[in-house]
Amino acid sequence: MDWLERAAKLRQWSRSGTRAPHKPLLFLYALGRFQRDADGELRYSAVEDDLRRLLTEYGPPNRTTPAYPFHHLVSDGVWEVRTDRGPGSPGSGVRELREIGAAGRLTPELRAALRREPSLLGRMAQVLLDLNFPPSLHGDLCEAVGLELEPTESEQFSAVRGRRDPRMREQVLTAYEYQCAFCGYDGRIGAVPVGLEAAHVRWWAFDGPDDVDNGLCLCSLHHKLFDKGVLGIGDSHRILVSQRFVGHSPAAREHVIALAGRPLIGPQPGASPVAAVHRSWHTSQVFHGSPRPAPAA
Repeated sequence: MDWLERAAKLRQWSRSGTRAPHKPLLFLYALGRFQRDADGELRYSAVEDDLRRLLTEYGPPNRTTPAYPFHHLVSDGVWEVRTDRGPGSPGSGVRELREIGAAGRLTPELRAALRREPSLLGRMAQVLLDLNFPPSLHGDLCEAVGLELEPTESEQFSAVRGRRDPRMREQVLTAYEYQCAFCGYDGRIGAVPVGLEAAHVRWWAFDGPDDVDNGLCLCSLHHKLFDKGVLGIGDSHRILVSQRFVGHSPAAREHVIALAGRPLIGPQPGASPVAAVHRSWHTSQVFHGSPRPAPAA
């Protein structure tokens, strides 16, 4: 049984690039709990709030319930559910999962495989991360689910999704003349840029191409906020700032809130701007809430 393949091929609802990371988030959470307590189980009523927070922070903008993956992950052969009445999931109804003591954990076969081969856990987690989330969120997500991963070799996963084009970073930074498209930051140490990254607008994990018209040069702060859905790009290539973002400090106002409505900086003439199809995907699948109005002049 190829557990890496199972992790890579979780059955997820998908249509036109719609994100549905409910099962990967639960699976990552279960792996994190297994790492701390290999014999423990996850009682739905005890972990519901944790799973809801994960869906709110790392899931799509539309509100969903953690009951959905708690029940449906069983169909992928990596998860089992029992209740006070015996084995088997009662369905995806929140009230019933709570009232009859539904509890889930990794299947006995997977638990046995993880005990035999401790490195398997990290490799499975990396597959789930690579295929569902951008690299800028991997560290935060591992911390959120309690996973401690050792460095792994990306070659193991190239067959699952294909390799990224290493030229994209240089092409995107060149197109934006080595400055953040949101704030203009252009720091260097000598001739080497620091704190500047090439961000995918449509995530690579969701078939986003390694092309300049799917990229932005962003500073580390704005890259993270862009991938978390705090920032976005409007139809007129103006910056969107989510109304859900709250920050009262001068830094939050200056570096985030004040960006609302500003035009992107770049790309230089002759370089392709962000394509409408990629902007639209990010707005519908990543950006949270409604955009703030531009500050009064």
